[in-house]
Amino acid sequence: MSAHLSWMIIRNNNAFLKKKRNINKPFSAEPNNLTNLSSFRYNGLIHKKTVGVVPAEKGGFTVVCKKPKCQHRPAKATVKRTFKAGPRRSLHKLRNLLNANGYRSDLTKVALRRASAVLRSQKPVPEKKKASKKTE
Repeated sequence: MSAHLSWMIIRNNNAFLKKKRNINKPFSAEPNNLTNLSSFRYNGLIHKKTVGVVPAEKGGFTVVCKKPKCQHRPAKATVKRTFKAGPRRSLHKLRNLLNANGYRSDLTKVALRRASAVLRSQKPVPEKKKASKKTE
């Protein structure tokens, strides 16, 4: 089934859709959706090749890729790869991985942004210094 036909079927009603009042674009919670927006471009269910970025258990991030040859075998369809080698090196490796394996070029920049946001969220928050009382 084509991606466009699948999108027309699940566009307005699926289990991952998060609709709210007064919001034009509903959110989506499906796996491999990099922006969490419900749109054809970023949908992780309908495309043959998708990429997802999730936080790893012990720091870093994990890239979840979908293989187009294993569409009918969900257990073998996803490949997970964890990056822990520091932010700059990990982002560089992610870009090389996506370019070398021929994943969609429109998702490369979005995947890098998502990975960068995951790495930023794992940074320790600096403690605020308490103001010392002045003695007279």
